[in-house]
Amino acid sequence: MTVEINEQNEAHGHEHKDVSGGWLRPAVFGAMDGLVTNVSLIAGVGAGVSASGASPHFIVLTGLAGLAAGAFSMATGEYVSVSSQNELIQAEVRKEEHELKHNPESERMELAASFRAQGVDADLADQVAAQISAHPEHALGVHVREELGVDHHDLPSPYTAAGASLVTFAVGALIPLLPYLFGVNNLAVALGLAAVAAFVGGGLVARLTDRPFLRGALRQLILGAAAAGITFLIGSAVGAGVS
Repeated sequence: MTVEINEQNEAHGHEHKDVSGGWLRPAVFGAMDGLVTNVSLIAGVGAGVSASGASPHFIVLTGLAGLAAGAFSMATGEYVSVSSQNELIQAEVRKEEHELKHNPESERMELAASFRAQGVDADLADQVAAQISAHPEHALGVHVREELGVDHHDLPSPYTAAGASLVTFAVGALIPLLPYLFGVNNLAVALGLAAVAAFVGGGLVARLTDRPFLRGALRQLILGAAAAGITFLIGSAVGAGVS
């Protein structure tokens, strides 16, 4: 019977994706931001170049500058943002640790009240809170999770966030620039390649989060097209004025 129960438990077991590593959000944000930023720059400069008759090398220069500046800006922003968030959490953890040390009874009552608010019977909530409070380190973790909603032993890495953002921004920004780097000085090709990348990238991100592929793909395509369209109009207007 024990073997059968264990087999049933294994059969019904499931695994979750890593949602606390701190890489998914900056990676997705970096890739989509790199793609949209650079295709918008290339669309605006490309329209201006066509209207003014300037050299297509301006597009390559703009694209490479946008890639480098954007990638390092994103990485720096992610590093500072995640570091600051972790430092704030650690400050709150120290505050909670101080309260547990100097006001243990108040903290025990606070924990019991939290359990009661979640539907636990009053007597059982008091017993559980007392048992948890008997182990200060464990009690600290429970208080932090209940009050801050985080596990202070499993915070995202600022280095992971910065690295993921830098690499994926560069990859996304490189896509609309590829035709020009290979000597195809055609804005329509660059925009088409970026549109395909936005569609596929948006769809893959949607599937990663268990949403419909087409919904995510169309959303990303529409947003990217809107940004590129605006800069294209600006570039056309400014380029015509310069010429």
